[in-house]
Amino acid sequence: MKKIVIIAVVLFSVNFFASAQKGNAIEVLYFKANLACCKAKSCNALEADVQKIVSENFKDGSVVFKEVKLADEANKELVEKYKAQSQTVVIVKKKKKKETAVDVSELMKNYLQTQDKEALQKQFLAKVEEVKKK
Repeated sequence: MKKIVIIAVVLFSVNFFASAQKGNAIEVLYFKANLACCKAKSCNALEADVQKIVSENFKDGSVVFKEVKLADEANKELVEKYKAQSQTVVIVKKKKKKETAVDVSELMKNYLQTQDKEALQKQFLAKVEEVKKK
């Protein structure tokens, strides 16, 4: 009997999270290039900061972070669609057949100059909320 209950709980959890992911309509796409050492450190640090903001503020999975490698042939369509370069960050909301995309790369450039994590988080979260409302 315990095994049946455990299996039922596991199946329910898997189905619950799978259906939550289907309803998940917002992605943060972080475009990343294969860069030389010094630029790679900056790129990796920025990626980690953005990923941390997403993971800490959207634990429910309503917004997900995705790394998109520019050199990967499988990502060619996305790179062209968003005219992406290294450290391009795009917030994408998909609802049925409608898509809303907001490029927040300018926020990233400002952050790299100021190193103000608090300002980045505040501005980034405001952009996510703006996209959610569209």
